[in-house]
Amino acid sequence: MPNMDEILKMAQEAQAKLMQAQEDLDKIEVEGVSGGGMVKIRASAKGRIIGVDIDESLLAPSEKQMVEDLIAAAINDARSKADVAAGAAMQSVTGGLQLPPGFKMPF
Repeated sequence: MPNMDEILKMAQEAQAKLMQAQEDLDKIEVEGVSGGGMVKIRASAKGRIIGVDIDESLLAPSEKQMVEDLIAAAINDARSKADVAAGAAMQSVTGGLQLPPGFKMPF
């Protein structure tokens, strides 16, 4: 059975790995798409929006409402993909331990 110093060292190592994994999430990119590819949102697995690409055909004033809806849909698609990418990255760090939804690391 490990002594208290070994347990503390293991906890510190685990925390360092989790912090590194959190930093790495910002390097993983996903792309959310809507309108058959007319609107694309690039985001990090951490949820940071990196870029927006809107097809020029949507830039007419009469298309304003549709563009707004497509942007919202693309952001939601990117967020969903970011959650999947983040879950996969964190699963490798947590050794497959299932964490409750919305659980943020590090503690």
